[in-house]
Parts: sequence; structure tokens; C-alpha cells
Amino acid sequence: MKNRANEIDFREVVNSWYLQNKRDLPWRRSSDPYRIWLSEIILQQTRIDQGLPYYLRFIKTFPTVFDLAEASEQQVLKLWQGLGYYSRARNLHYTAKEVAYEMEGIFPKSFSELKKLKGVGEYTASAIASICYGEAVAVVDGNVYRVLSRYFGVDTPINATEGIRYFKELATRVLDLEHPGDYNQAIMEFGAMQCKPQLPLCASCGLQISCVAFQLQRVDKLPVKLKKNKIKKRYFNYIVLLDHQHTLLQARTKKDIWQHLYQFPLVESNDNLSLDELTKKEDFLDLISGKSYDIRLFNPKVSVHKLSHQHIYTQFWIVELKEPIPNGIHRKNIREYPVPVLIANFVKDFGL
Repeated sequence: MKNRANEIDFREVVNSWYLQNKRDLPWRRSSDPYRIWLSEIILQQTRIDQGLPYYLRFIKTFPTVFDLAEASEQQVLKLWQGLGYYSRARNLHYTAKEVAYEMEGIFPKSFSELKKLKGVGEYTASAIASICYGEAVAVVDGNVYRVLSRYFGVDTPINATEGIRYFKELATRVLDLEHPGDYNQAIMEFGAMQCKPQLPLCASCGLQISCVAFQLQRVDKLPVKLKKNKIKKRYFNYIVLLDHQHTLLQARTKKDIWQHLYQFPLVESNDNLSLDELTKKEDFLDLISGKSYDIRLFNPKVSVHKLSHQHIYTQFWIVELKEPIPNGIHRKNIREYPVPVLIANFVKDFGL
């Protein structure tokens, strides 16, 4: 009986807190599934303060799912540039075309059907189904894991199979069945603003009295997460070809990071390369193909671009050719291409 009472108190406190503290965000002023879907895809693995400008740009450029469907993939990737996890953008575009052309612009109206859309997992399907259609399905994201783990004192790892199943069951148990959409937003907002990962606001928290983690002084110990796999190190040598007016970009076509984005010709190596080592590489020799050139290293200090699962150690080699670049692009057009952030930063720093 005590656990049941705690669940009811928990739900009421979270809902009450949300009414008083929720942020005024544009997608919260709508129940349009296109806008909710777009916001959820953008905010996957992205903070709201970072994702909000992207959401506003996407809505302005593509006000309907038909507008997004009719865009080119390059347009979508360019608008997405800087958000990372670019498979999200490719899936976004794919699903927009599916909804626009095969479903007459009408999103599926149930959790089970929404889950069939490319790029829409359990969390996103739950959010859309509950917010747009009032379906009683619980969302479980990082914020929800943290709030539930701390309040109920659960130390089962949130990224273990057992933990994923248990927290979904717990989230469903405490769900507000009458107002699932509002409640789902409430618990996520509570985790983002009150029960924060670092320095949570326990002193002003309405759940303090019955929060297991607070009572046992384990707030900083929960939630528990299994250690990730070892970070992979990669070494990229970008060859920035320049003639009087042009440079060269190539699309990344393989199934790897940044698929379908553009970059300067790349020589990947097992370690940082010296000038002498680079100019003996077969990929470099094939690219230069006997041309006359001058070469210099732009960044003597190797830059490190950190992704969630790998670190990219990057050197930019400026190669000035004495003759025109075959199939080159005009330097003034380079900013039209969708590129990874480390390429965009170089373009800005170098002044292309």
C-alpha cells in the first residue's frame, strides 16, 4: 500500500510542478503530429537549448511534411549540419516522404503503427501517441530514467536489458492514464530542470520526503549505467586542394560516420602523419597524380573531434596546385554543401 501511495504522490507532485515551471516551447503549443515528430527527432541526444534553433529553422523552411518530403537530401543535411548523428536526418527525410506520398500526409495514430516509421523508436512513438492522440503509453528517456531511479531507489543499470524492461514497466505503472501526454512531458521536464544529472535541486524538490535516493544520500549514485565500450581513435588527414579559384569536395558514401556529407579528400592513417609520411601514401599520390604542388600543414597542433564512440584526430594539409583542379568547385560555393562540423570549422578558420 505504501508503494502505491508513493506512486500517486509522485504523479501528483510531478504534474503540479510542471504546471508551474514548464518552459514555453513552440512544439508545446501544438498537437500537430508533424511538429511533435520533428521536435522529438531533433531532440534525440540533443539538449533543448541546442535543438530549438534547428527546430525553428526546419519549421520555417519546411512548414508541412509535404515541404520536407519535396526537399533534396542535401538540403535536409545542410539544415541539420552541426546536430550530429546524421542518420537521424536521413531517416527524417525518408519518413517525411513515406508519410507524404504513401499516407497522404497523415501520421499513424497509434503507438504500434508509429513505431513502424523509419527512425521512430519506442520513445518517439510513445511521445507522439500520448501527446497527439492521448494514448496511454509511457515515455522513457534519459530524464525519465534518472527521476524514476532516484525516487524509487532503483540501481538496476538503465542500459542493461533487465533495466530497460524494468524502467518501462515502472514508467507505465506511474503514468497518468487520464492525461498521458501532459504527464509524459511533465516527467521529462522535471528531469531536465529539477532532478538534473549534476547539482539537482533537491532542497526545493516536492518529492524530497519520499525520494529514496535523497533519504539514503545516494542521489549522486543513481541512475546506474554500465560502462561504454572503449573509445576508438581514428586519424584523418584532409587534403585541401586549392587552385586559383577552386577546391575539391567529395561525398562520404560508405556506411560510416557522416554518410552523405561532404569533405575534402581524406587520407586515413593509423597515427598522426608527418609531411614525409603523408606524401608517400598511395591515396595521396593517386590524388596528386604527378601534379606540381606546394604543401603545408594548416594546424600544427592536431585537432581532436570527439564523438560518442570515437575520437577523430585531424590534420588539414593545404595543397596549392599549379594547374586547375579537375571537377573542382568554386570556393565561394563551398558553404552550400552539408559538411561535418570539423570541416565547417576549418572552412571558417581558413577563410574559404
